[in-house]
Amino acid sequence: MELNQLKYFQTVARYEHMSRAAAELHIAQPSLSKAISQLEQSLGVNLFERQGRQIKLNKFGRVFKSHVDRILLEFEDGKRELSDMMGNENSRVTVASNYLPAFPKLLKGFLELYPHTAFRHIIGSTAKMKQQLENGKVDLCISSPPIEGPFIECKPLFTEEIFLIVPEGHQFAERGSINLIEAANEPFISLREGFGIRDLTEECCRQAGFTPNIVFEMDIATKVAELVNLGFGVALYPIQPWNKLPTIHPIAVHIKEPNCSRTTGLSFVQNRYLPQAARQFKDYIIAYNFY
Repeated sequence: MELNQLKYFQTVARYEHMSRAAAELHIAQPSLSKAISQLEQSLGVNLFERQGRQIKLNKFGRVFKSHVDRILLEFEDGKRELSDMMGNENSRVTVASNYLPAFPKLLKGFLELYPHTAFRHIIGSTAKMKQQLENGKVDLCISSPPIEGPFIECKPLFTEEIFLIVPEGHQFAERGSINLIEAANEPFISLREGFGIRDLTEECCRQAGFTPNIVFEMDIATKVAELVNLGFGVALYPIQPWNKLPTIHPIAVHIKEPNCSRTTGLSFVQNRYLPQAARQFKDYIIAYNFY
């Protein structure tokens, strides 16, 4: 059994699709299929159920994958720790988030203390960030909702109120507060499925007793406020991302029922080795005053 076989298996198990896995691994599909077959032969058990071109992890594959994930993480952690010990680990931190308005100010304060640190900032859906955290592609995740799961530790950072944001001249613009059910017939604007604010929008509306009619969805958070400003619809959103913009911004209406708020948290894998720069940034975030 070779290390590459484990990496191949992990990728195939993640996609449950041979062609996609082969594309990510940059190898020919027949070579990948052969490597997986050889791994199964060495283990004496099939790891996948095969139905034509469709493959799916079976119960043996699911158990084996949990061990392989830990083995490969330990291997990568070992390489990083040895590199750190030899002074070769560069001062780079990889952080994933699903949009944190305070991130630039957070970086500025940290870089004043540690000016030689380099950052890679990834924005993605909650599911994508969790996958990247688990497979070691990122050191830390700052997200709402906070990423949770086996072996993942989460530190809540702050909680903020969610408002219904509407354009000037809207029927709710002069209202100090509303019950969310009053907006049941409004067109909604939100991020695409998988982003935290989209999940929160659907959950708050569900609690209010309706399904939101989402007429625009996108990947860029600030564009939501822009489209609301132009009168394309309303949105559920915190004030923080746009209340300090120099341009005219939407009007925030307090929601009486249901209670709408979101918590942002810092997540990282327990017992995983983090390079010194990532440890320093983690400690800085936890101590940072977001209010």
